[in-house]
Amino acid sequence: MAKLARIGIDTSKSVFQLHGVDRRQQPVLRKQLRRRQFLEFFAKLERTTIGLEACGASHHWGRELMKLGHQVVLIPPQHVKGSYIGHNKNDKIDAEAVCDAMGRPKVQERFVPIKSIEQSAAQMLLGVRESLVKRRTQLTNTIRGHAAEFGLVAAKGLDKITPLLARIATDDSLPALAKEMFAVLGQEYVELGPRIAKIDKQMMAFHRSNEVTRRLMEVPTIGPTGACLLVTKIVDPHAFPSARRCAAWLGLTPKDHSTAGRQRQGGITRAGDERLRAVLVSGAMACIRHARNRPSTASPWLVELLKRKPPKVAAVALANKTARIAWKLMTSGERYDPNRSVAHRGLTAS
Repeated sequence: MAKLARIGIDTSKSVFQLHGVDRRQQPVLRKQLRRRQFLEFFAKLERTTIGLEACGASHHWGRELMKLGHQVVLIPPQHVKGSYIGHNKNDKIDAEAVCDAMGRPKVQERFVPIKSIEQSAAQMLLGVRESLVKRRTQLTNTIRGHAAEFGLVAAKGLDKITPLLARIATDDSLPALAKEMFAVLGQEYVELGPRIAKIDKQMMAFHRSNEVTRRLMEVPTIGPTGACLLVTKIVDPHAFPSARRCAAWLGLTPKDHSTAGRQRQGGITRAGDERLRAVLVSGAMACIRHARNRPSTASPWLVELLKRKPPKVAAVALANKTARIAWKLMTSGERYDPNRSVAHRGLTAS
């Protein structure tokens, strides 16, 4: 076999398709492996560069292949599918597309850093918390919706659900079947509270043990959840050449529809991680509410922006600025200084 320059792999639960090329970009390896054969094959193979799509289990396989001495890169799926796969689709074509994408300079700038096992665990913690909070929100909406069908309504807020369930339990006008169903929903709602509280404690313990999240929390618009998400989602902040590229990766920069010398920009791209972007915008909205109530203590930059733009547009602009500040803090190791630049002040202490 000729010397391999790189290998693209299409992964699945049990079958792995390989496509390798030499330095002249000529195919020299086309092979299909079962799961049990995968690491055994690469342990015997001469050290080379291996590419995989950034998908389920890719970080695990990346760590395992790196232990064998190989250089491993993860490629965002959108940079493989749209540009390199034709009308037909099968495992061989997918592996070849991954191999081709590895050699493209623009794709090389967008490789996904491989998470450590600790980073994967922290991301799982935040993911489980998000799913439980989402389920609690679904339950409250379900309870409110069904209760309204029987003429029972409650004010907004989680603290209003328990009194509503108590009213339902004591309302003799409700059918017995309806009460039983409300009891089922209420039991699940009650059980979710302690589970979320326990995970919140684990998240705060992770936050207190991480020096980077503690520094990020000093930024007014970043809370514990946002700080932990920034650390777990942005695995290698040095992979971004600038703060603007980091904000663009999060989807907080406008779409560009310019042509024929005319600059036309639309809404934000909404690329990148949706959860992290939403948390940054929520933190910005909280800061804006504070600025509107107490403009004398708010950032002059933000106060002037609110005079010209609607609150939601200003929130996205503030989230963009927050992402840039977070990138700077993560790459430099510095602490947040609200008075660092008086002329171009972004945020001030609240």
